[in-house]
Amino acid sequence: MKPFRKIKGLLAPLDRVNVDTDQIIPKQFLKELGRTGLGRGLFYDWRLRPDGSPDPTFVLNQERYRGASILLARANFGCGSSREHAPWALQDFGFQVILAPSFADIFYNNCFQNGILPAILPDSAVHELFRKVERSPGYTLEVDLLSETVADDEGWSVRFAVDPFRKKCLLEGLDDIGLTLQLEEKIRSYENLKL
Repeated sequence: MKPFRKIKGLLAPLDRVNVDTDQIIPKQFLKELGRTGLGRGLFYDWRLRPDGSPDPTFVLNQERYRGASILLARANFGCGSSREHAPWALQDFGFQVILAPSFADIFYNNCFQNGILPAILPDSAVHELFRKVERSPGYTLEVDLLSETVADDEGWSVRFAVDPFRKKCLLEGLDDIGLTLQLEEKIRSYENLKL
């Protein structure tokens, strides 16, 4: 997993509440075992028409949001099943940060495990960001994990909080395997005692 410290990127707004993992990545893509290539299935039923052509009304198909690395969402983002494919698809599509007033617990944990920062912002800040991104094409934000801030070029900013352990893991690029490997010598010593 790559370390995450700070990102400045284009913001894309997904103005829907209770976005579940079945919509983030539909069931037909769950047979994929790898983490790459899942971006093509992200929001599949919303991004594509029944004939497979892009739906121009869906926000991520609009030119002004192409290449966005920060997703703005409403409450309870990532609810539904516990599929880890959901953060994989978001990351493969190019998202590194998700901003929302709340997340489903399992999805929230899966984001950290896969190098995505899910930042919980106050409702008032989320409303303000939806307003700003709507009126300003090319609207970008800087998300700084070290200072736990989200800021724009106009002087607007808001703070968020991250559990210190999760913050350390993101800053150092450590998932569960990486954490375990840090203890490799102790594990080896323990195994040698048992022999």
